[in-house]
Amino acid sequence: MTESVNPEAQMNEVNPEPQYEVFDDPVSDVGDLSQWQLMRIRFSKNKLAMLGLWGMIVIYIIVFLGEFIAPNWYQYQNGDYIFGPPSKITFIGPDGRFSLRPYVFATTTQLNQETFKFEFTEDRTKKIPVKFFVQGDPVSVLGFKTNLHLFGLEGGQRFYVMGADGLGRDMFARILVGGQISTTVGLIGVAMSIMLGAVLGTASGYFGGIVDDMMQRAIEVLGAFPQIPLWAALASALPPISKDFTVVHRYFLITLVLSVVSWTGLARQLRAKVMSYRNADFTQAALAAGSTDWRIVLTHMIPNGASHIIVIGALSIPGMILGETSLSFLGLGILPPAVSWGALLRDAQQVSVVVQHPWLLIPAAAVLITVLLFSLLGDGLRDAVDPYSI
Repeated sequence: MTESVNPEAQMNEVNPEPQYEVFDDPVSDVGDLSQWQLMRIRFSKNKLAMLGLWGMIVIYIIVFLGEFIAPNWYQYQNGDYIFGPPSKITFIGPDGRFSLRPYVFATTTQLNQETFKFEFTEDRTKKIPVKFFVQGDPVSVLGFKTNLHLFGLEGGQRFYVMGADGLGRDMFARILVGGQISTTVGLIGVAMSIMLGAVLGTASGYFGGIVDDMMQRAIEVLGAFPQIPLWAALASALPPISKDFTVVHRYFLITLVLSVVSWTGLARQLRAKVMSYRNADFTQAALAAGSTDWRIVLTHMIPNGASHIIVIGALSIPGMILGETSLSFLGLGILPPAVSWGALLRDAQQVSVVVQHPWLLIPAAAVLITVLLFSLLGDGLRDAVDPYSI
């Protein structure tokens, strides 16, 4: 007796239906996520943005612990090491074998009677080990007094990782301490410009009429001036350093000068957004509920533009840092005894000095790296806020 064969079953055996594996994806249900959660997920997937974020975290930790990390106090003047070159580090021990501990050569200084310049001679037979947690110059780290440094040399020897300036001061220590001013000027200046731009731009777009016309004309007048000359004109009007006008006062006024000019771009962009929000249903509902105009501006308009404000702020910080660097480079920004990256670059204005002492240009690398990381962070935030980004 012949067994009947079901053609459909036979076809299923030959071509079985594909089996799909189910994965538990925590972000698969997008409808349950808030806007800020979606932004965080998109931002975390951007590798360059994460590089910028973690890079800036590392930079801020390093600069604010700078006096502990550097082997010398940033104001210490070593008359025997004026324009001294960076200390050469070697891993070849006194016995001539490779060593995991770094060493530096002992250096002697001699004044050339013909050129009246210091000449530095290394004694390659005498190596001094570099040690961690060494006692050195008394410094202040985050308000705490200490004479402990992360690394250095013992026995009264000085260690100059990036050489010394024209007064024999440690360039590495001055770059780290100068970063405290250069990086915080960007944050504080952007915070002040955001406050001005957010409130004035939102009010301009919401009220319209004569308020909008006056604010837009003021923005056009400020925008008609080139930024650097306007910054320089305002900074040059500040009084010199004195007992009544300290370095701290000048620092905050320089920050105010930078922020006063930089709020106009954010104000114009927020004005356009608020004009589209003005006729939205939530605005009409708030008016019907009896909310005042300023309450609507502060509790509805500005929070709806918060993501845009954050992006503009992040992208504006590099400009603030470059602005402070430019003013200090021209001698109109941070003045001694304070130190910033722009003030350090002031010593590198002459080509002959840079040719003979190229380590004076190292602060420019610090500015370049910081601006690049902030730009990556700002671009990542902009992509995260964009609802059409993948």
